[in-house]
Amino acid sequence: MGHSPAPRSFASVRLVSVLIPCFNEEEVLDQLAERLTRAAESWGVPWEVVLVDDGSTDSTWSSIEEFHRRDPRFKGIALARNFGHQTALWTAIHAAGGDVVVVLDADLQDPPEQLSPFFDKWAEGFDVVYAIRRNRKEGVLLRATYFLFYRLLRSLSETRIPLDSGDFCVMDRVVVDELRRMPESQRFVRGLRSWVGFRQVGVEYDRAARAAGEPKYTVHKLIGLALDGLLSFSTVPLRLATYFGLSVSVLAFLGAAFTLLQRLFAEQFERIGLGPVPGFATIVISILFLGGIQLLCLGILGEYLARIYENVKGRPPWVIRATAGIEAPAPERRFR
Repeated sequence: MGHSPAPRSFASVRLVSVLIPCFNEEEVLDQLAERLTRAAESWGVPWEVVLVDDGSTDSTWSSIEEFHRRDPRFKGIALARNFGHQTALWTAIHAAGGDVVVVLDADLQDPPEQLSPFFDKWAEGFDVVYAIRRNRKEGVLLRATYFLFYRLLRSLSETRIPLDSGDFCVMDRVVVDELRRMPESQRFVRGLRSWVGFRQVGVEYDRAARAAGEPKYTVHKLIGLALDGLLSFSTVPLRLATYFGLSVSVLAFLGAAFTLLQRLFAEQFERIGLGPVPGFATIVISILFLGGIQLLCLGILGEYLARIYENVKGRPPWVIRATAGIEAPAPERRFR
């Protein structure tokens, strides 16, 4: 029988940290700052915003510096190059100083005005309050792809990752501290957030369209994110290699036994129309089939080995070029 979460007082929160990764978001940042400031002032507690510029090539960093000059509660970190959305978010997690930590996207698809129900759930005693996307504004193909991915991930993962949940969430400090201790290099934050456990609950919301600008997650980046999710939280693909090998071995054994019986009982097989017929095509198809299975298994092994290789290098996960109003966060020491 589970224990009910202990209630908390949101009014006693020392600081709320809002974490926002940014990449070429100059078109939306002014609107983001305006709406976020208006929403944050209604919370009734101290707050800060940590914006991480993930190697933008437009004026994103200049806008962040201007926000900080106008309001010191807006703080910025500029990465030396584009390290990717999840790494930028990880940098912000290491920089967050709040008792309660909010993760938002810069494009305003996750509206800051909808955070009150999240804070209410946190006050009820939940340590992670994640958003569940009820409706999305993307195209039909992209929505279908997301739908299938989350269900595939759910079926393969040893960790129970909520369906249709993104990075948009509210986390208690205890969860953030646990996340910061993880040394792995390929990060799938919503998966790690589920893996640490604690008391978690979802809140449904309607995901809006981008307020301005173009989507930054290209097909290539989405595929990379999907692979990180699948390979970081499931060993099923490795087992598939074993299953493929076993299946092919069984088929090969049955084929060899059938061929032997054809030779030994040629007349009987002739009478039922299954006499031995020499064929080049059968040999070619068999070779191609076996070769394809072998290459697929090698590819699966290669993906896991590549992740091991990245982790044992021991390189820092990010390099910081500049900061505004905040000390550059140092990543946790990596295992060697």
